[in-house]
This record gives sequence, structure tokens and C-alpha cells, in this order.
Amino acid sequence: MNRYQVGDIVKMKKTHPCGGDLWEIMRTGVDIRIKCTTCKRVLLLPRPKFEKSLKAIIEQNNTSSCQ
Repeated sequence: MNRYQVGDIVKMKKTHPCGGDLWEIMRTGVDIRIKCTTCKRVLLLPRPKFEKSLKAIIEQNNTSSCQ
């Protein structure tokens, strides 16, 4: 089971140059694509670097397939 899902909001250890430290996960896999919630800049990080830089999961996208 993946700890990270598309749509989750995470807080990173370092702040972005724009001043934001909250990021939205856009894609998961070997690399993780994240988007700054302040300036909308997109970064692609290798999973080990992402996991090392992660401080906290702020909001999880809890979508279920059952309706």
C-alpha cells in the first residue's frame, strides 16, 4: 500500500524560494511529481529524495472506489 496518493498535500523540510512549503502530489511512482500550492511550480523528485525531504502529510486524499 502506498503512503502517498495523488492529491495529497504534504509539507517539505525546506521552503520553496517563493516562500511556500506546502506541495500537492500530482504523480507517484519511481519519481514523485509535486506542485507548490503557492506559486504552482512543478518539481519531479526521485522517491528516495522526496521521502528524505518530507516533513509531514498535511491532508490526505481519501477517495474510495466503493460507492
